[in-house]
Amino acid sequence: QVQLVESGGGLVQTGGSLRLSCAGSGRAFSSYTMGWFRQAPGKERRFVAAINWSGGRPNYEASVKGRFTISRDNTKNTVYLQMNSLKPEDTAVYYCAASSTSGRNWDEGAYESWGQGTQVTVSS
Repeated sequence: QVQLVESGGGLVQTGGSLRLSCAGSGRAFSSYTMGWFRQAPGKERRFVAAINWSGGRPNYEASVKGRFTISRDNTKNTVYLQMNSLKPEDTAVYYCAASSTSGRNWDEGAYESWGQGTQVTVSS
């Protein structure tokens, strides 16, 4: 497994931007599919975005498509989530996760390793 640590969360106004980072440990980081999930208060954790080992084939949940961009830098063992045009409904704890498989990257059951989460709050 890989250890993951998220950073970059915070408080931002509607329409603002944040960039989340997720740093991974271990030499195998570049082989993992990486995903971002989020959990709003009182709700289940849900898929946000995923990217394969090479940085290709990004996949997005419909409500963030066109506003969020997932990317990775395998030389730094880091995956990013650039979030633009933020809305109050984006408020949640954001988690990054690593999967050793490439299929079903929207399914949290496919991920073996999880970070501790970072809080994103969007004020109206």
